[in-house]
Amino acid sequence: MHRTSSIGSEEFVVEVIDPVSAYVKLMKEIFDFPKIKSLLSDPKEPFKIVIDSMNAVTGPYAKEIFENELCAEEKSVINAVPLEDFGGGHPDPNLEYAKDLVDIMKEGKHDFGAAFDGDGDRNMILGKDAFFVTPSDSLAVIADHIGIIPVAEALNIPFYETPTGWKFFCNLLDENKIALCGEESFGTGSNHVREKDGIWAALAWLSIIAQTKKPLSEIVIGHWKKYGRHFYLRCDYEQVDAKAAKDMMALLEQEITSPQFVGSSLLGKPDIKFIIKAADNFQYTDPTDGSITKNQGLRVMMEDGSRIIYRLSGTGSSGATIRVYIEQYEKNVNRILEDRMKVLKPLLDIAIALAKIKQFTGRNEPTVIT
Repeated sequence: MHRTSSIGSEEFVVEVIDPVSAYVKLMKEIFDFPKIKSLLSDPKEPFKIVIDSMNAVTGPYAKEIFENELCAEEKSVINAVPLEDFGGGHPDPNLEYAKDLVDIMKEGKHDFGAAFDGDGDRNMILGKDAFFVTPSDSLAVIADHIGIIPVAEALNIPFYETPTGWKFFCNLLDENKIALCGEESFGTGSNHVREKDGIWAALAWLSIIAQTKKPLSEIVIGHWKKYGRHFYLRCDYEQVDAKAAKDMMALLEQEITSPQFVGSSLLGKPDIKFIIKAADNFQYTDPTDGSITKNQGLRVMMEDGSRIIYRLSGTGSSGATIRVYIEQYEKNVNRILEDRMKVLKPLLDIAIALAKIKQFTGRNEPTVIT
């Protein structure tokens, strides 16, 4: 739509666009909407979804796509009205802040749930009974079913581990080195928009479910049985003293990069031993331009594939955030369904003790666990 306006004696034309319709058109080119619609509107057994826009920007898009185009039940999209203060909530799609969605999914009446953050680029995916899909598992499952997305390339693509920051993915996308990408902080994307895209991720999952005709939890568990499971946990210590946080990281780096650290063992209770295979302050060489990015997190990697990563952010005068990432690989199919907190407790205790987090922060518990 065009409108003619003027400033003083000068006239100009303003083009008014509808971003919702443009986005819906793009999604229809990527995904098989009729197949997803048949899943959501099956008269015998409709597949019930809940989409939480967290009173942020995706509300109008989600209403149009999931309710109007795909014929999900009325009011399947919740918190759909964008508000300046996000309705008093925190627009972060994780288990802590997307509590409305988690509580609804725990009731067991819905088959699929998704939440999107303030600007709609990040997402959280849940199955029935609030079955939580970690961001890493979400990316892996989408990649494993990439042929289900009509415009997707073959699965045989290289793998890159980058620092935090979507710009590193953009370089790889621009050079056609990757078709899918994702970050641990609930961001998933592809080369369709050169960005992370929460609604795209939800539609990718619904495409997989519609094609396989399996519930979300069965798809994820099947993935673990095929490839093994990476048990994962992230602990955020927010608003800690900036100087104490810096001192902690400096001392930790000194310890893990000492010559005697690699090859030593760390003991977790009860009597679980981890042998250190490698440790470093991660730096990344961009394969597209050769640029080097240093100081991207302290990594402690074990011989069994487990690892601990420490990152520090927001070191201004108002306080810092210490992020601790715990990951432990399990290929024994008899253990893949164990509770992740129980499995990771020994490694988490090691991570806290190794960095002396309690001594430097005075905290007995993290602010947020995801």
